Amino acid sequence: MTIPKLLVSAVAATLLTTAFSVPYSTAYAQAPANVLTAVKVAQPPTLDGNDDDAAWTKAKSITVRLKDGENFNNGATAVTLKAVYSGDMLYMLVKYDDPTNSIRRSPFVKQADGSWKKLSDPDDKGGDNNKFYEDKWAMIWNINNSIKEFKTRGCDAACHAGQKGKPFGNKYTESPGETGDIWHMKGVRTGVVGQVDDQFLDDTRYDKEKSPEAGRKSDPKTGGGYADVKLVDGKPAFMDKSGKAANKGGTYWLLDGDKVAFDDSKFVAGDEVASIMIAPFTGDRGEIAYASSYKVGKYTGEVSRKLVTGSKLDVQFDKLSEGYGFGFAAFDNAQVRHAVHSGSLLLKFAK
Repeated sequence: MTIPKLLVSAVAATLLTTAFSVPYSTAYAQAPANVLTAVKVAQPPTLDGNDDDAAWTKAKSITVRLKDGENFNNGATAVTLKAVYSGDMLYMLVKYDDPTNSIRRSPFVKQADGSWKKLSDPDDKGGDNNKFYEDKWAMIWNINNSIKEFKTRGCDAACHAGQKGKPFGNKYTESPGETGDIWHMKGVRTGVVGQVDDQFLDDTRYDKEKSPEAGRKSDPKTGGGYADVKLVDGKPAFMDKSGKAANKGGTYWLLDGDKVAFDDSKFVAGDEVASIMIAPFTGDRGEIAYASSYKVGKYTGEVSRKLVTGSKLDVQFDKLSEGYGFGFAAFDNAQVRHAVHSGSLLLKFAK
């Protein structure tokens, strides 16, 4: 049986109009695979990077296919998500396949002549390191449903690829007032200290000098964070108090509380030391707690955050009868070239 083209067009137009006019949570009624339901539990999970807590057995998972990511097998993986809530806290479980546990984030390497050089991706044309970086993942939440196209396009509504000055495009919303809450887990810089970086998204356009990150910005902090270790007189300014090279039992990060003045005599050619110094965020930027584990190509992360933080830069889960749109991306040893899904996901709360 052949269906007239005119009828097909009419049906498509009706569906499209409906998707934009119905309430946000109702728009997902026909797509249960995109709906993550947080169940209420009496005993919350312990954040230890494992999924063996009784709380997780009570939650139903969704699995979302991610594609077009650098370094993943065939550029793809699939993330499995669960959510529970208890008291005033939300907890999320994140699991996906990742072929490598990437922690070798551009270390300094001692050369044969005694000098030190920072490892870099020879193909990096600016903010596009895909060889010496870290594993990451990110969620973007649509604050107050303000990002108009988020319902249908998800994170892609704020993604602008192929723009001048950036090899992989920029992230920003289309109009003033459209804002997103970014939960940005950075394996070396924040995951090590048990946090997800709390950031936000607005409509700021890219400017090489004034706004190199375009609309992606960070929530305010009162202390902590990460910073590059500088070379002073050709040598790293600091090292870990253990004196161990990162490739000989040390770490590819330097905890701020463990730093000491650099002692070049402790290292030989080929030794690697951390080029990034880290400490937990305090203040608004440090509100998301985290723990993770990596076992034989499997990545597991646990996240917790207050349902209501009171910050205008955060999504507020203050109406448990409503749905909250979000998107998810995973990065395998990649600065920006993430694997992502099409469309938007929705978090709902079971009574």
